[in-house]
Amino acid sequence: MIPVAEFKQFTEQQPAFKVLKPWWDVLAEYLTVAMLMIGVFGCTLQVTQDKIICLPNHEPQENLSEAPCQQLLPRRSPEQMGALQEVKGLKNNLDLQQYSFINQLCYETALHWYAKYFPYLVVIHTLIFMVCTSFWFKFPGTSSKIEHFISILGKCFDSPWTTRALSEVSGENQKGPAAAGRASATTVATAGAAPGKAGEGEKEKVLAEPEKVVTEPPVVTLLDKKEGEQAKALFEKVKKFRVHVEEGDILYTMYIRQTVLKVCKFLAILVYNLVYVEKISFLVACRVETSEVTGYASFCCNHTKAHLFSKLAFCYISFVCIYGLTCIYTLYWLFHRPLKEYSFRSVREETGMGDIPDVKNDFAFMLHLIDQYDSLYSKRFAVFLSEVSESRLKQLNLNHEWTPEKLRQKLQRNAAGRLELALCMLPGLPDTIFELSEVESLRLEAICDITFPPGLSQLVHLQELSLLHSPTRLPFSLQVFLRDHLKVMRVKCEELREVPLWVFGLRGLEELHLEGLFPQELARAATLESLRELKQLKVLSLRSNAGKVPASVTDVAGHLQRLSLHNDGARLVALNSLKKLAALRELELVACGLERIPHAVFSLGALQELDLKDNHLRSIEEILSFQHCRKLVTLRLWHNQIAYVPEHVRKLRSLEQLYLSYNKLETLPSQLGLCSGLRLLDVSHNGLHSLPPEVGLLQNLQHLALSYNALEALPDELFFCRKLRTLLLGDNQLSQLSPHVGALRALSRLELKGNRLEALPEELGNCGGLKKAGLLVEDTLYQGLPAEVRDKMEEE
Repeated sequence: MIPVAEFKQFTEQQPAFKVLKPWWDVLAEYLTVAMLMIGVFGCTLQVTQDKIICLPNHEPQENLSEAPCQQLLPRRSPEQMGALQEVKGLKNNLDLQQYSFINQLCYETALHWYAKYFPYLVVIHTLIFMVCTSFWFKFPGTSSKIEHFISILGKCFDSPWTTRALSEVSGENQKGPAAAGRASATTVATAGAAPGKAGEGEKEKVLAEPEKVVTEPPVVTLLDKKEGEQAKALFEKVKKFRVHVEEGDILYTMYIRQTVLKVCKFLAILVYNLVYVEKISFLVACRVETSEVTGYASFCCNHTKAHLFSKLAFCYISFVCIYGLTCIYTLYWLFHRPLKEYSFRSVREETGMGDIPDVKNDFAFMLHLIDQYDSLYSKRFAVFLSEVSESRLKQLNLNHEWTPEKLRQKLQRNAAGRLELALCMLPGLPDTIFELSEVESLRLEAICDITFPPGLSQLVHLQELSLLHSPTRLPFSLQVFLRDHLKVMRVKCEELREVPLWVFGLRGLEELHLEGLFPQELARAATLESLRELKQLKVLSLRSNAGKVPASVTDVAGHLQRLSLHNDGARLVALNSLKKLAALRELELVACGLERIPHAVFSLGALQELDLKDNHLRSIEEILSFQHCRKLVTLRLWHNQIAYVPEHVRKLRSLEQLYLSYNKLETLPSQLGLCSGLRLLDVSHNGLHSLPPEVGLLQNLQHLALSYNALEALPDELFFCRKLRTLLLGDNQLSQLSPHVGALRALSRLELKGNRLEALPEELGNCGGLKKAGLLVEDTLYQGLPAEVRDKMEEE
């Protein structure tokens, strides 16, 4: 006997695949099992029992063809049957082997093929039905997608985050605390009123209970770190799977094809079974040319299983009809509805997650099948398609990772002395930040899509905010808070048009630092948002590629004290707007492609510091015009291509700091000594071969940098600068150091490394402020000093 379990491999599937089986596929599966049982039962009977039994026909040869097998049986009346005392059969004179031979021969030639192969046909057709039903679960192009989908679906369904997200983001979460309290009160009051009337005291007690319910912690507990990371990984898997599956419709097409094949198969089976089922007969006439062997040419045969096969055939046809109706309904379902599109509208309305996207193609088709099994699966799966849900999960993970204690360890004092918290490259902004009320400066770098929550108002000491490549949204209610508290604002982005508009409405702002590029087509116009609201702005820094000074700078002309324009090499052409900045004290024009000192600068009567670093200045003949800037004390012309200093530098008598480093100077004019107010002179990294003796006239000089030049000797007059504290002479070609260096009593830092010195003068011991830490020289030269000089320098 053939066990049904042998056919299991044709329909064997993973148990998880049941979620993709709608009711008609389940019904069809049971029907195929019933049909398979019919076929197996028929095949078993065919194998284990005699198929046909034949007897010789004694009728004359000429009458045989005219009389069927039924008419050849002897007929007797009941009276004759009762009168017979003994029934005797005809003697055929055939042995057992001859009977077996005739049985087999008549079975093959006389019995209709449908009656012979009926059970085998049932088994074959049923197996084909089974293969058609489960083919898309086995085909490589579809099974991989199905297995991946089932795996993700199960994880999404069982994830603790799914339950939490549905409870937080759903309509329950959208109700306010008061509404929730009223709902709870109504529930409790209704429950309390059910038993019957109660006293006034009991009613008051019942109505008072909901207030406690509101303050109780939610049923859904917090996710631990492991669960949060698993949910985060699920979001990434769902995103990638969606992109992969939505590209094609192979699952949808394969399902349609196998359903159409089953319908065609059903029609073919139904037609030929209805036609040939009557061919299963109990008696069969058989005529074979075996008279020479057996003595007979015609036989009357009995098909022993005809009665049972006819009943099985009608049962089989009935099952096939039901199976076919399910297939036809499946086709109706496939073509009647747009199964290549799936809308989460009902889920969005029910949960409140309005950003759940609709899906298409194979992704949509599988979700439609899931709904036939249980719509709860698609609802829980939708949680991992929502960006709102993902952002909440990221926020939860952030809060787990960045505890208040960990954030306090990152607090440091910045250059301005404020207590600063700096966070870089985080997936979001931890809510725990707002528990650190002592924070004075908040620096956020490379953090995407920041939305400040109401908790920002808890940072009552916040004065400085830096947003570096961190797009930010700010609710209107918090704009008032920042307007009253912020003093310093720093924004860095790819393009200046990405700067949040609320930045230009912070009325209490004193410093604004912006960094970003103008689009190439707008760089020449350099249009910046209006600064009229910034009534207290004193410092404005702009690093961009502007072609001119933005016109909006004049909005703060009355109170702006420091302006910094860093152009990263882009040429700044129009600077006329600078003339209106009457209150400007400090001006930086760094890397602006300037070849001459802008004439607009000379109109700034209040200017005290000017920095023209990293431009293309070759000549500074206009330096004479600085005499109109009577308050100018610091002039930085470093990192340019200046070849000489004009003689009329002597006019800058009020100048205190002059930076000329990183230029191409080979000499200094003697008139430089007439800048009597000079306290700092930096001419390092040039090509100077000598110093003019007039440098000794700079009696107020305290810092002199001559490093990285080609000096071979120093004039003795240099040591008349008795207030000199820092003298940098490293990397020159000095062969000796004058003993007059001992006259520099205030000297505290002396750099001599990289020269050709053979010894140091012992007069260095007279420099009372010079210690070993302030003397930068080779160890051999230092050890060559007298012991008492070294001891004096090493004293604390």
